Amino acid sequence: MTNYIKKYKMIGIFSGLGALAGYAYYYFVGCADGTCAITSNPINMTLYGTFMGGLLGDMFRK
Repeated sequence: MTNYIKKYKMIGIFSGLGALAGYAYYYFVGCADGTCAITSNPINMTLYGTFMGGLLGDMFRK
């Protein structure tokens, strides 16, 4: 179990940071008129940030 955690630790960290960044983007920038598909909904933007953070974290995995 600890080997699994060590192997995917960076993906988890970057996914969490991506989720925070995605929600922060929604909160501070967002979409003014509500027609944007991703940025008009906090759940969509948080999931998008999580996914992108996971992809970024996977780049640093050995």
